This record gives sequence, structure tokens and C-alpha cells, in this order.
Amino acid sequence: MKRISSGGAYEEKIGYSRAVMAGGMVYVSGCVGEGADVKAQCAAALATIERALAEAGSDFAHVVRVTYMLPDATEFEPCWPLLRAAFGANPPAATMIECGLIDPKYRIEIEVTAMLRTGVVG
Repeated sequence: MKRISSGGAYEEKIGYSRAVMAGGMVYVSGCVGEGADVKAQCAAALATIERALAEAGSDFAHVVRVTYMLPDATEFEPCWPLLRAAFGANPPAATMIECGLIDPKYRIEIEVTAMLRTGVVG
């Protein structure tokens, strides 16, 4: 098993890893992003996820499950083009949940589970 940290403030405060590689899979914790609106935050969250996946030896093409969490479900549709760009050729199973997030400034949180690329040991 390998634990990956992105150095985010909440990782240390709460006690979790950005991602964990285990059993041929990589589990990326929920990621939020900075930005003025939900689209900017979505793009930033996807960038954080992409970095964690790359460090683990995976990528968006190997994501098998994604969960989107938003405090306002009506803000989900503006994110669809960004999500389609990230996952469109290899769509994972997906769930969208309307719920509160850790800070009201955040408009979206995204978590993924992915397979490791062939030949990567977790």
C-alpha cells in the first residue's frame, strides 16, 4: 500500500491521504478547488485529481467510479463540459449527491476510484 499526499491543509488537520494505492487500485479522496464559481472549482478539483492519479500511476482513462457532491444540484450542469472532457472517452460509473460541503465557499467536491495502469504496483 502507498499513501499519497498533496500537502493540502485539510489532509493534516483531519488526518487523511489525498490518495491511497492498494490492490491494483487508486482511491482519490474528495477534492475541492479554489475559484470564483462552480466551473472554476470543478476545473481545479479535476487538476488535483489528475495529479494524484499520475503520481499513483493512473489517469482519467482508468477511473472506474466518480462521485460528485454539490450543495446545489442546479450548479452541476455547467460542469458537464469539463467532466465530459476529462472522462468522455472512458466514462466511469457516476453518482451526483446534493449535500453540504466542509466550507460554504466550495461549490463542488469530486472523488474517484481508478485502476492502476498495467505494470504499476500499488
